[in-house]
Amino acid sequence: MTTYAALLRGINVGGNKKVPMADLRTLLTGLGHTGVATYLQSGNAVFTSDHGDENSLATDLTTAIEKHFGFTVDVLVRDHAYLESVRAACPFPAAELQGKQLHVTYLSQTPDASRFESLDQPAFLPEEFRIGDRALYLYAPEGLGRSKLAETLAKPRLVKGLIATTRNWNTVVKLAELTGAG
Repeated sequence: MTTYAALLRGINVGGNKKVPMADLRTLLTGLGHTGVATYLQSGNAVFTSDHGDENSLATDLTTAIEKHFGFTVDVLVRDHAYLESVRAACPFPAAELQGKQLHVTYLSQTPDASRFESLDQPAFLPEEFRIGDRALYLYAPEGLGRSKLAETLAKPRLVKGLIATTRNWNTVVKLAELTGAG
């Protein structure tokens, strides 16, 4: 059995795409997964499974959500080893920062660095970003909501063809812990 985290993009934000966590747990259990738990209301679920891979598990959950709720939600599924490697590879001093200052955008694949060549990175300082393994690390000292760099990084030309969903550092750490507890 492998423990995974399902990361749902853009649910329960501003009254749109409402997915109650109890319903999400029921859907995951109905797909044959065990040890199902949710974390926060923003689309984080942990489960164990002995069938499928990350992509097929994400596809199955996306299909179940669309069938049950009538709308599409982008889903990424990642195992504990990956989540822990993202936490461990952080290029910023996470222990010295507040959780709201550091974010990880999980991506469906590692983007080619050339997508970001046109960005005038010094213009955004002290905000910075780094590309990791299917992840983008963002240091935003004033938080994500005030980050001009985060706004720019979310532009369609930079994320075209990718599923991308962002979590603050506290959630990154918690998901690595929760998936490692099994």
